[in-house]
Amino acid sequence: MSSLKESAQRIQDKLLELGHTGKVVELPDNARTAQEAADAIGCETAQIAKSIVFRLESTGKPLLVVASGINRINEKAIGAKVGDTLCKADADFVRESTGYVIGGIPPLGHTEAILTLVDEDLFRYETIWAAAGHPKAVFQLTADDLVSFTQGELVSVK
Repeated sequence: MSSLKESAQRIQDKLLELGHTGKVVELPDNARTAQEAADAIGCETAQIAKSIVFRLESTGKPLLVVASGINRINEKAIGAKVGDTLCKADADFVRESTGYVIGGIPPLGHTEAILTLVDEDLFRYETIWAAAGHPKAVFQLTADDLVSFTQGELVSVK
């Protein structure tokens, strides 16, 4: 078995540090979208925990929303929840804030601490899958693990 890409290995190391026994898996094809990831893994799209980074307008800080793969994020409602306007984050901002490229953003192990909101709909599933630092890398966990590892706040993202 080949070794993990450096960015995926960082996530594997972080998971071990957190006491998670799951392994980062590198897929043969890119899993940049929730649908691509679900197809490659063989799970429902809703079981994909997609990590979306926004830039908060007033502070310029990042906000991470980890949502079920089938849910569209209601930016106005999330903005009201955090008391700020959500702005689109460009690729440079995302990489600078998280240390990872769009399409492979994990929910944890970022360059800096990031305010994180977790979609309550992820709790509908026994297991979920998240990106592991690279567009071809994923790992399995539970929604409880996700909230614990990210110190995220549970919300409705719809």
